Amino acid sequence: MSASLSRVVATTCKSYCIKLNKTSSISNIRRQLSYSRANAAVTTHYTMKPRESDPRWADVDMERFADEADVVIVGGGPAGMSAAIRLKQLANEAGKEEFRVCVIEKAAEVGGHILSGACLEPKALNELIPDWKERGAPLNTPVTEDKFAFLTKSGRIPIPILPGFPMHNHGNYIVRMGHFVQWLGEQAEELGVEIYPGFAATEVLYNEDGSVGGIATNDVGVAKDGSPKDSFERGMEFRAKCTIFSEGCRGHLAKQVMKNFDLNKDNQDQIYGIGIKELWQVEPSKHHPGRIEHTVGWPLPDIKTYGGSFLYHLAEDNLVAVGFVIGLDYTNPYLHPFKTFQQFKTHPSVAPIFEGGNRIGYGARALNEGGFQSIPKLTFPGGCLVGCSPGFMNVPKIKGTHNAMKSAMLAADSIWESLEQGESTAETIEPVGYETALKSSWVYSELREVRNIKPAFHKFGLYGGLMYTGLFYIVGRGKEPWTFKHEGLDSGSLKPAAESKEIDYPKPDGKITFDLLSSVALTGTNHEGDQPPHLTLKDDGVPEAINWATYAGPEGRFCPAGVYEYQPNDAGEMNLVINAQNCIHCKTCDIKDYSQNINWVCPEGGGGPAYNGM
Repeated sequence: MSASLSRVVATTCKSYCIKLNKTSSISNIRRQLSYSRANAAVTTHYTMKPRESDPRWADVDMERFADEADVVIVGGGPAGMSAAIRLKQLANEAGKEEFRVCVIEKAAEVGGHILSGACLEPKALNELIPDWKERGAPLNTPVTEDKFAFLTKSGRIPIPILPGFPMHNHGNYIVRMGHFVQWLGEQAEELGVEIYPGFAATEVLYNEDGSVGGIATNDVGVAKDGSPKDSFERGMEFRAKCTIFSEGCRGHLAKQVMKNFDLNKDNQDQIYGIGIKELWQVEPSKHHPGRIEHTVGWPLPDIKTYGGSFLYHLAEDNLVAVGFVIGLDYTNPYLHPFKTFQQFKTHPSVAPIFEGGNRIGYGARALNEGGFQSIPKLTFPGGCLVGCSPGFMNVPKIKGTHNAMKSAMLAADSIWESLEQGESTAETIEPVGYETALKSSWVYSELREVRNIKPAFHKFGLYGGLMYTGLFYIVGRGKEPWTFKHEGLDSGSLKPAAESKEIDYPKPDGKITFDLLSSVALTGTNHEGDQPPHLTLKDDGVPEAINWATYAGPEGRFCPAGVYEYQPNDAGEMNLVINAQNCIHCKTCDIKDYSQNINWVCPEGGGGPAYNGM
């Protein structure tokens, strides 16, 4: 397929997705998000129920159109856009404007699936686009004030933040990350990058020699029962000499590539957290542009559960971003991250900020917390991993965008160098120089310095973790000769419900605290209803037999969108119901599910949340 035809296809898809989102009123979304009295979950997705053995697909034409580019990038977040920009900078400087870079993005609009706090450290941006201020980058709120505190149920103990502390943010900017990514996309398109929003990459393509040859986008027109509809259309192949996977945390294609090439054999398993966020418009007297506040302690149920809050005042329309992060290595199956966040807002030192205000946004996303110990091998024949796909978040800082962007820039440099050194005649390349460059960069040294902080909190609890941070990071800058290990997969951390204490959460008041479904309605989430649920189960019987029987159905609590619920059938037995239309693509279920029975895959392109600068 020619480049011009590809642009037509992408533009058509984008227009359709935008129209779909704009015509979905909040009232329609609320109706779509209502809890279902449906039958028990039944997996019909082709990744679990192969079409080859399904007679309904016997006479269906499965041929795909194919397009070829020099580099294909899966995911249009900060890392994906940074890789694209850097590649086209290098190509244009070399006089090779025809060098094709394609970004495949599953959101209907660039930035529509992006959610972050966010406090941006501009180090990588300064390197990538030195004149970003003149180009109108939406970094409008420089940090002017840092606050950090330990909360008790009714009290607040301030903790000083000095230069050199992880939470010291002077020189950084409070941003609406979705808007920043939109701006990066505009810079990329100016350079000649082809961006295809509304296209969900759902399959890794392999060449005969086993190398990655590109990706394929999702089929459309598949009914909920897995059968082809009259409107069925095959997805499209995007082939390239190098494919960059920058899907963000727990990318479902990156997960497959890691397994296929055994990229995690020399590192510890990745661990994760869940970040839940709201955007508020507060009263002018309570608004302090540039102020950043973080807390630890209450309302977490014990000192071993890792987490805390953030509160950022933007210099825009009296906006305040507030959120709560909880490590997914928590042990109590009754812990409810969403309700914990709502409870946090009732604290006497927090609630007054939001009294009289208006909540205008909500969302959630999983985040990498494994750090230095969990960095996988980054390259493989035909491609590489960048950004939050492999995981470069600095956990004590609670920021990783700068590291994600820098990793992508280093990957782009290595890809270009490989192509220029005569490998351009090969079918695919492996940018092996990328890993070497990253280990020589400030990304690697930054993550190494803080490598023991997160496991120290798990090992010694809140108080011991704070003491360890003060002694070995602030004083020693991570030079201790040991490296702590993480305790294992987050999915294996839960204790049986019989050994755990139920947690009593306050009821929402509809003013400062809210119920789950009214929150999800603010995300603008929309999915085609008549498609196979993209929350697939490897075994449809596991949820009731294991998750409900032993752990009291934790997926009904750890999901921040009301996707999972247990309901009694006619015989009084509990069945899992999956409300896939609620899904906000946070990936928490794929991570925390005890039996690792849930496998998140992409729904049809354009589906999911429609965040506005989250």
